Amino acid sequence: MNSMFTKIVRIVLGIMLVLFGANKFFGFIPLPELPEKAASFMTSLGATGYVLKTVGVLEILIGAMLLLKKWVAFALTLLVPISINILLFHIFLDVSGIGGALLITVLNGILIYKHWPQYKSLFQ
Repeated sequence: MNSMFTKIVRIVLGIMLVLFGANKFFGFIPLPELPEKAASFMTSLGATGYVLKTVGVLEILIGAMLLLKKWVAFALTLLVPISINILLFHIFLDVSGIGGALLITVLNGILIYKHWPQYKSLFQ
């Protein structure tokens, strides 16, 4: 569980989450041009005034937990619905941007696999 590979995956995923979460507040990474349906969906989420900010806060918190190696199994559990939704958004609304979504989902899956002993008691 403490291999160099696991450490690198955890740090890369943590940095990605902190950056993308912070971007929801500060907009320092320009968003690519989205297809019409995807743009409409994102506009409606932004119009709520809370959905994107809530996801941004969660991404920052989860990323910080991964970077600080605190409650990693819990952080990965919190990330599952977020990473699945990111992946589904790109599958159904913006296939051209699926690379980052796949990366986040795969890294999350790898870390869950590496930390599986911590989850075993949930399934007994």
